[in-house]
Amino acid sequence: MTLYIAQFTAKHSIIQLEERSIFTWRQESGDIDESMLINKIKRESSVHFFQLIAGANYQINEKDITVTINKAQPFS
Repeated sequence: MTLYIAQFTAKHSIIQLEERSIFTWRQESGDIDESMLINKIKRESSVHFFQLIAGANYQINEKDITVTINKAQPFS
């Protein structure tokens, strides 16, 4: 398994604050599956980030989040 790192930006359709962060994950060596990575970032990072910003009275849905991968590479 290889450790990878990605720099990304996540935007919510209503919340006007952007999440700009990095994300690490392990996968078999080879090409990065960008759609898998985007979905993983949404589930494991962005949903929680926007929920923290929005508070308990607003439910965050993954489909309202757009993630852009700025850069991704093996982490050495």
